[in-house]
Amino acid sequence: MALEVKLEAFEGPLDLLLHLIEKNKIDIYDIPIVEITEQYLEYIRQMETEDMNVMSEFLVMAATLLDIKCRMLLPREVDEEGQEEDPRAELVQKLLEYKMYKYMSYELKDLQTNAGISYYRKMDMPDEVAAYRPPVDYAQLIGDTTLARLQEIFRGVMRRQADKVDPVRSTFGKIEKDEVNLEEKSAYVEDFLHTRRRFSFRELLEKQNSRMEIIVTFLVVLELMKVGRISVEQESIDDEIVVTVKEDI
Repeated sequence: MALEVKLEAFEGPLDLLLHLIEKNKIDIYDIPIVEITEQYLEYIRQMETEDMNVMSEFLVMAATLLDIKCRMLLPREVDEEGQEEDPRAELVQKLLEYKMYKYMSYELKDLQTNAGISYYRKMDMPDEVAAYRPPVDYAQLIGDTTLARLQEIFRGVMRRQADKVDPVRSTFGKIEKDEVNLEEKSAYVEDFLHTRRRFSFRELLEKQNSRMEIIVTFLVVLELMKVGRISVEQESIDDEIVVTVKEDI
């Protein structure tokens, strides 16, 4: 069955397919793929366009239709559930989605058109009326609420707030970060070594102002021991730790 197709501007191959289906009053769920393919190819033959990107989209759809046409002639494939697969299923799904979006765009366009012809009157209420606020009847607002009732409500709110407090974590103190500059502390220890060749480790630590400074100073001393700048000795566990400078610095 030959069909004379008037060349119209279509937004893409799906738009052309949907046009052919609606014009022939075909059930979109049961597309006669042979007939539609012939009509589609007839339109492709009559197309005249210099835009290869547009033309390539229509050619890809033509190849898809020919592929479906060939698969329709072969025995149907069976899925995991034992049901025969329809080669047209994927194409039908794309057409349904395209049709939905197309008609949604029509709805949005109508809304935009209607909004363009709608005019709203500006508010011209007098300032006195706009600023008016009805008086508050405090007796009606309070109702049967008494001072005792308000106090009971307040106690209930405070009780619920107290229940939210963690009895353990609420006793924790605030942890404050003690800022200690490692480079400055290293320079301080270097200056200390310049004035002494042999000294007590306790003497070095006593000049620190916080626990973090003591820890950083200890780390600096360990690094100096590692690189061989100083040596540390202690005759017994109860004796002082003695630091000796091994070279001039």
